[in-house]
Amino acid sequence: MRNLGDIATLMRDAMKKQKVTQQDLRERAGIARRTLTGVLSGESDYKVTTLMAVLDRLGYEMAIVPKAAVHALPTEWEPTEPAVKTKVQIAIERLASQKNTS
Repeated sequence: MRNLGDIATLMRDAMKKQKVTQQDLRERAGIARRTLTGVLSGESDYKVTTLMAVLDRLGYEMAIVPKAAVHALPTEWEPTEPAVKTKVQIAIERLASQKNTS
C-alpha cells in the first residue's frame, strides 16, 4: 500500500467482507463518526493510533517492513483477537481491577 486511498480501500473491502457497519466499527474502535468517515474516505490524514485501532478491529496487524520484503508476505491472514485496547476498554479494566482490590 502506498497511500491513504489504498488503506481506505482495504478497510472498506474488509468491512464488506465481514459485514461490519461503520457504526459497529466506530464503537469497537472507540472513535468518532467524523474520524472514521475521514479514515474510510482515504482523503483525511489521521493518527497512527487511529489507524492501528481500526485495522485491529478488522483483524489486521500493521507491520513495517523493508520495501524489498513486501512481496514475500502472505496475502491471506488468519484473524486474531484485537490487540489495541480502546479508551473504553482500558477504563472498564481499571474499574474491574479496583473492584477486585476492594
